Amino acid sequence: MSRASVRRRRRRQQRREAMDLGLIKNIFTWAFQIVLVIGIAFVLVYFVGEKTSVIGVSMEPTLYNKDEVIINKFIYKLTNPKRGDVIVFKPNGNKNTHFTIKRVVGLPGETVKIESGKLYIDGEELTNDYITGGIEDAGIASDSILLGEDEYFVLGDNLTNSEDSRFANIGNVDKQDIEGKVWFRVSPFKEMGFVK
Repeated sequence: MSRASVRRRRRRQQRREAMDLGLIKNIFTWAFQIVLVIGIAFVLVYFVGEKTSVIGVSMEPTLYNKDEVIINKFIYKLTNPKRGDVIVFKPNGNKNTHFTIKRVVGLPGETVKIESGKLYIDGEELTNDYITGGIEDAGIASDSILLGEDEYFVLGDNLTNSEDSRFANIGNVDKQDIEGKVWFRVSPFKEMGFVK
Protein backbone atom coordinates (compact mmCIF):
# COMPACT_ATOMS: atom_id res chain seq x y z
CA MET A 1 0.00 0.00 0.00
CA SER A 2 1.42 3.35 -1.01
CA ARG A 3 1.94 6.28 1.34
CA ALA A 4 -0.60 8.35 -0.61
CA SER A 5 -3.34 5.75 -0.11
CA VAL A 6 -2.52 5.49 3.61
CA ARG A 7 -2.80 9.29 3.89
CA ARG A 8 -6.11 9.25 2.03
CA ARG A 9 -7.42 6.52 4.31
CA ARG A 10 -6.32 8.50 7.42
CA ARG A 11 -8.02 11.68 6.11
CA ARG A 12 -11.26 9.75 5.46
CA GLN A 13 -11.06 8.24 8.95
CA GLN A 14 -10.47 11.71 10.49
CA ARG A 15 -13.42 13.16 8.53
CA ARG A 16 -15.68 10.33 9.71
CA GLU A 17 -14.58 10.88 13.30
CA ALA A 18 -15.17 14.64 12.94
CA MET A 19 -18.64 14.00 11.44
CA ASP A 20 -19.49 11.53 14.23
CA LEU A 21 -18.35 14.06 16.85
CA GLY A 22 -20.40 16.82 15.16
CA LEU A 23 -23.47 14.56 15.01
CA ILE A 24 -23.14 13.67 18.68
CA LYS A 25 -22.75 17.35 19.55
CA ASN A 26 -25.89 18.23 17.53
CA ILE A 27 -27.89 15.46 19.21
CA PHE A 28 -26.88 16.68 22.68
CA THR A 29 -27.71 20.29 21.72
CA TRP A 30 -31.17 19.27 20.48
CA ALA A 31 -31.81 17.09 23.54
CA PHE A 32 -30.80 19.94 25.86
CA GLN A 33 -33.10 22.39 24.05
CA ILE A 34 -36.04 19.97 24.18
CA VAL A 35 -35.54 19.32 27.91
CA LEU A 36 -35.25 23.09 28.53
CA VAL A 37 -38.49 23.86 26.64
CA ILE A 38 -40.36 21.08 28.46
CA GLY A 39 -39.02 22.36 31.77
CA ILE A 40 -40.09 25.95 31.05
CA ALA A 41 -43.54 24.76 29.90
CA PHE A 42 -43.94 22.72 33.09
CA VAL A 43 -42.98 25.67 35.31
CA LEU A 44 -45.35 28.00 33.44
CA VAL A 45 -48.28 25.61 33.58
CA TYR A 46 -47.65 24.60 37.20
CA PHE A 47 -47.04 28.06 38.67
CA VAL A 48 -48.83 30.41 36.24
CA GLY A 49 -51.41 28.38 34.36
CA GLU A 50 -53.53 25.29 34.64
CA LYS A 51 -55.47 23.29 32.09
CA THR A 52 -59.14 22.48 32.61
CA SER A 53 -62.13 21.35 30.58
CA VAL A 54 -65.37 23.21 30.00
CA ILE A 55 -68.34 21.35 31.46
CA GLY A 56 -71.76 22.08 29.98
CA VAL A 57 -73.19 24.57 27.51
CA SER A 58 -73.46 27.70 29.67
CA MET A 59 -70.62 29.56 27.89
CA GLU A 60 -71.74 28.90 24.31
CA PRO A 61 -70.98 30.33 21.78
CA THR A 62 -67.68 31.45 23.37
CA LEU A 63 -66.72 28.05 24.79
CA TYR A 64 -68.30 24.64 24.19
CA ASN A 65 -68.69 21.52 26.31
CA LYS A 66 -65.39 19.58 26.55
CA ASP A 67 -63.26 22.45 25.18
CA GLU A 68 -59.91 22.48 26.96
CA VAL A 69 -58.59 25.81 28.16
CA ILE A 70 -55.57 27.18 29.97
CA ILE A 71 -56.27 29.26 33.06
CA ASN A 72 -53.97 32.17 33.93
CA LYS A 73 -53.76 31.70 37.72
CA PHE A 74 -51.27 34.53 38.24
CA ILE A 75 -53.06 37.55 36.72
CA TYR A 76 -55.42 38.22 39.64
CA LYS A 77 -52.53 38.30 42.08
CA LEU A 78 -51.49 41.53 40.32
CA THR A 79 -54.83 42.98 39.26
CA ASN A 80 -58.58 42.55 39.79
CA PRO A 81 -61.04 40.91 37.41
CA LYS A 82 -62.54 43.31 34.87
CA ARG A 83 -65.96 43.43 33.31
CA GLY A 84 -66.00 40.99 30.41
CA ASP A 85 -63.28 38.69 31.79
CA VAL A 86 -64.05 34.98 31.53
CA ILE A 87 -63.12 33.60 34.94
CA VAL A 88 -62.77 30.22 36.60
CA PHE A 89 -63.96 29.81 40.18
CA LYS A 90 -65.13 27.32 42.77
CA PRO A 91 -68.76 28.15 43.67
CA ASN A 92 -69.05 29.33 47.28
CA GLY A 93 -65.40 28.39 47.83
CA ASN A 94 -66.23 24.66 47.70
CA LYS A 95 -62.83 23.12 46.90
CA ASN A 96 -64.43 19.70 46.31
CA THR A 97 -66.41 20.79 43.25
CA HIS A 98 -65.33 21.20 39.64
CA PHE A 99 -64.27 24.53 38.16
CA THR A 100 -67.08 26.81 37.01
CA ILE A 101 -66.47 29.14 34.05
CA LYS A 102 -68.50 32.35 33.66
CA ARG A 103 -68.11 35.96 32.49
CA VAL A 104 -67.80 38.91 34.90
CA VAL A 105 -70.55 41.52 34.39
CA GLY A 106 -70.82 43.20 37.80
CA LEU A 107 -67.88 44.61 39.78
CA PRO A 108 -67.38 45.25 43.51
CA GLY A 109 -69.53 48.09 44.86
CA GLU A 110 -71.93 48.08 41.90
CA THR A 111 -75.66 47.44 42.03
CA VAL A 112 -76.92 44.76 39.63
CA LYS A 113 -80.52 44.29 38.54
CA ILE A 114 -82.21 42.38 35.73
CA GLU A 115 -85.51 43.88 34.65
CA SER A 116 -87.62 43.31 31.53
CA GLY A 117 -84.91 41.02 30.12
CA LYS A 118 -82.15 43.63 30.44
CA LEU A 119 -79.13 43.86 32.72
CA TYR A 120 -78.67 47.10 34.62
CA ILE A 121 -75.48 48.12 36.42
CA ASP A 122 -75.99 51.07 38.78
CA GLY A 123 -79.22 51.85 36.93
CA GLU A 124 -77.61 51.92 33.45
CA GLU A 125 -78.35 49.22 30.90
CA LEU A 126 -75.27 47.13 30.08
CA THR A 127 -74.97 46.42 26.37
CA ASN A 128 -72.07 44.55 24.81
CA ASP A 129 -71.15 41.68 22.50
CA TYR A 130 -71.64 38.89 25.03
CA ILE A 131 -75.13 39.80 26.29
CA THR A 132 -77.28 39.14 23.28
CA GLY A 133 -81.05 38.86 23.33
CA GLY A 134 -83.19 39.17 26.42
CA ILE A 135 -82.50 37.56 29.78
CA GLU A 136 -85.58 35.43 30.34
CA ASP A 137 -84.89 34.38 33.94
CA ALA A 138 -83.75 37.19 36.22
CA GLY A 139 -83.56 34.87 39.22
CA ILE A 140 -82.53 36.64 42.42
CA ALA A 141 -81.37 39.62 40.32
CA SER A 142 -85.01 40.63 39.79
CA ASP A 143 -84.32 42.62 42.98
CA SER A 144 -81.32 44.95 43.15
CA ILE A 145 -78.13 43.27 44.37
CA LEU A 146 -75.40 45.41 45.92
CA LEU A 147 -72.02 43.73 45.42
CA GLY A 148 -69.60 43.72 48.35
CA GLU A 149 -66.04 45.04 48.13
CA ASP A 150 -64.65 41.72 46.84
CA GLU A 151 -67.76 40.36 45.08
CA TYR A 152 -68.43 39.86 41.38
CA PHE A 153 -71.65 39.12 39.50
CA VAL A 154 -71.14 36.56 36.74
CA LEU A 155 -73.27 35.29 33.86
CA GLY A 156 -72.84 32.53 31.32
CA ASP A 157 -72.81 33.66 27.68
CA ASN A 158 -75.67 31.22 27.01
CA LEU A 159 -78.19 33.21 29.05
CA THR A 160 -81.05 30.76 28.54
CA ASN A 161 -79.05 27.80 29.84
CA SER A 162 -76.61 28.97 32.50
CA GLU A 163 -76.47 28.50 36.24
CA ASP A 164 -74.77 31.69 37.36
CA SER A 165 -75.05 34.59 39.84
CA ARG A 166 -78.78 34.83 39.12
CA PHE A 167 -79.26 31.69 41.20
CA ALA A 168 -78.71 31.37 44.95
CA ASN A 169 -76.52 28.24 44.73
CA ILE A 170 -73.92 30.28 42.78
CA GLY A 171 -74.71 33.85 43.86
CA ASN A 172 -72.07 36.54 43.98
CA VAL A 173 -68.52 35.27 43.47
CA ASP A 174 -65.97 36.26 46.09
CA LYS A 175 -62.53 37.19 44.75
CA GLN A 176 -60.83 34.62 47.00
CA ASP A 177 -62.82 31.87 45.23
CA ILE A 178 -61.60 32.91 41.77
CA GLU A 179 -58.92 30.54 40.49
CA GLY A 180 -57.94 32.64 37.47
CA LYS A 181 -58.83 33.96 34.05
CA VAL A 182 -59.54 31.74 31.06
CA TRP A 183 -56.66 32.64 28.81
CA PHE A 184 -56.26 30.23 25.89
CA ARG A 185 -58.29 27.42 24.29
CA VAL A 186 -56.03 24.47 23.43
CA SER A 187 -58.67 22.03 22.20
CA PRO A 188 -60.29 21.42 19.79
CA PHE A 189 -57.31 22.22 17.59
CA LYS A 190 -59.32 24.09 14.93
CA GLU A 191 -60.64 26.50 17.61
CA MET A 192 -57.27 27.03 19.31
CA GLY A 193 -56.64 30.62 20.34
CA PHE A 194 -57.01 33.32 22.99
CA VAL A 195 -60.40 33.58 24.71
CA LYS A 196 -62.16 36.95 24.66
